[in-house]
Amino acid sequence: MAQANGWHPGGYCHPVTNPAAHATTLLELLAPATDGAPGRPPVEVVDIGANPIDGDPPYRPLLDAGGCRVTGFEPQPPALADLIRRAGPHERYLPYAVGDGRAHSLQLCATSGFASLLEPDERQLELLIDFPELARVTGREPVQTSRLDDIAEIEAIDFLKIDIQGGELAVFQAGRRSLARAVAIQTEVGFHRLYRDQPTFADVDLELRAQGFVPHRFVSTRTWPLAPVVWADPLEQDARHLVEADLLYVRDPVTLDRFTDGQLGRLALIADICYRSAGLALRCVLELSARGALDPAAPERYRALARTRLAG
Repeated sequence: MAQANGWHPGGYCHPVTNPAAHATTLLELLAPATDGAPGRPPVEVVDIGANPIDGDPPYRPLLDAGGCRVTGFEPQPPALADLIRRAGPHERYLPYAVGDGRAHSLQLCATSGFASLLEPDERQLELLIDFPELARVTGREPVQTSRLDDIAEIEAIDFLKIDIQGGELAVFQAGRRSLARAVAIQTEVGFHRLYRDQPTFADVDLELRAQGFVPHRFVSTRTWPLAPVVWADPLEQDARHLVEADLLYVRDPVTLDRFTDGQLGRLALIADICYRSAGLALRCVLELSARGALDPAAPERYRALARTRLAG
């Protein structure tokens, strides 16, 4: 069974000179504030829809530097077996389909990235060239979903990455307790309904704002030609329609004074190493320094580290 994590390649990537060395230095700088468990990386990552068909996940540089532990969910047996085979010492992968805790029918499609617990909407698909065939249902399988708040293996979530073809809102609604201490969420959001009754960006945004998160940046956007314009058509670039995007939400920076020291340190790590968001990371470092959790020189040391990366 596939819990698809997107149908269009194109992850978020910044070329960085020696990213491992940068990440290691930042981990050392922030170590006094990240309050991780002894012997365990400071950041707990949960990846729902972990099959990396879009390339490396955004947390890969942090994982490579030993800065996070990943708990991934992938109910498709071949993809799960491959993830387990390639897993490092700080990765574990589980076969659950995460959702609202109820039984559903998984719609299998001609292109695996379209597989969803929701039914494709033929009328909406017809607006986009090739989509009716790409999302053609080829089979259905029963699946029992698990609520995020009910999964015993999850001890904590600092950073959630999720991409499950329209099922994201149900996960957020059934995971409010688990997400209460999280500082960052990367989620796919839909602008064009590919599935019947699919929640769109507006629905997801309202829920995440209610949980204390705000949009920080677009990680990627995906557009597609409106039919009948085809890929070879000279009008193709001028016929694009916004379909979906990956969006990074963070716990509202206006409330940094309410964060624990650990939340500030972990958000700084995620913002800088995973997304190269130096402005957000710097605000966290400044707050930690003002509290005395980091030494007074930490903000300037961070600025120097960020400038070195820019120079590279």
